[in-house]
Amino acid sequence: MRVSAPHPAAGRVVVGAAGMTFVLRRRAVGVGLALVVLTVIAVILSLGVGSTFIAPGDVVRALAGDGSFTVVVQDLRFPRIVVALVVGAALGLSGALLQAVSRNPLASPDVVGVSQGAGLAATIAMSAGLGAAWLGPTALLGGLAAAAAVFALSWRYGLAAHRFVLSGIAVALALKALTEVFIVGAEPIEGQRARVWLAGSVAGTGYAEAAVLLIPLIALAPVLLWAGRAMDTAALDDEVAQGLGVRVAGRRLGLGVVAVVLAALATSQAGAVDFVALAAAQLARRLVGAERPPLACSALTGALLTVVADLVARTAFAPVQLPVGVLTAALGGPYLLWLLMRRNGS
Repeated sequence: MRVSAPHPAAGRVVVGAAGMTFVLRRRAVGVGLALVVLTVIAVILSLGVGSTFIAPGDVVRALAGDGSFTVVVQDLRFPRIVVALVVGAALGLSGALLQAVSRNPLASPDVVGVSQGAGLAATIAMSAGLGAAWLGPTALLGGLAAAAAVFALSWRYGLAAHRFVLSGIAVALALKALTEVFIVGAEPIEGQRARVWLAGSVAGTGYAEAAVLLIPLIALAPVLLWAGRAMDTAALDDEVAQGLGVRVAGRRLGLGVVAVVLAALATSQAGAVDFVALAAAQLARRLVGAERPPLACSALTGALLTVVADLVARTAFAPVQLPVGVLTAALGGPYLLWLLMRRNGS
């Protein structure tokens, strides 16, 4: 890896590795490092706060396998936090990619139907009495099927941004209504189980669920490197792209597919954790000061938001533990209204 002299554009550095070059903004690097530090602090706090309080120093020692709190930290609390980190990172990436594809800051998996498709499939599986082992794969297929419907409805000589968002909202509303129909018609126990799952929670999850998400994330690393470069042209208006001779339809489709897979995977393991994808991408964009959501900072912001939300959800009303999705939805609603008013006022 080599780092060249500063890029002619102010505040940028050109980095080369394996025959490829990337332009890094110094502000983005600084924001990314700050997010890493904040996430580490949030993880240590989350590991220490609970029915048994553990001081930060003891948390660090327990993570290293030393001290009397090793079992509590490593076996009880850390697996759940790992899932929260990976789910948040996947949702942050998904939100950033979807917003680049649609060129709309309001686009996210829970707005365009991916989460609702996974929720409907999971509800049908639970209503049919299928075991927990079927829940994740069924939800994944449901999210992918919903996304396929949205892409099909919005595709006309290419992936048009406004049709993509409007089609997604329509599909999301229809799937949500169908989900309620299945819940009402299910047995009371199965219906309640579906409602709990739909709320979104990382309680009871562990390394197995984290691996289901982490392995695809690692496998998609080369694709995400391509996505970071492809977002520059995918965000062009159709008229501008045609004038430059750039075919953006295929790139938008590719970015959308990656976003959908990430969101469906996250939803299949943790349920519908709403608004993390929407907020993480926009917060990262504002922190970095970029035109489009940066992928790395969006992933870090999503991980940080999910860990903090889970910490508050399980401790604010102790001994009652709220699903993390309830808290993110409660905070995401006002944020969405603020974002809408900001767009209307601009």
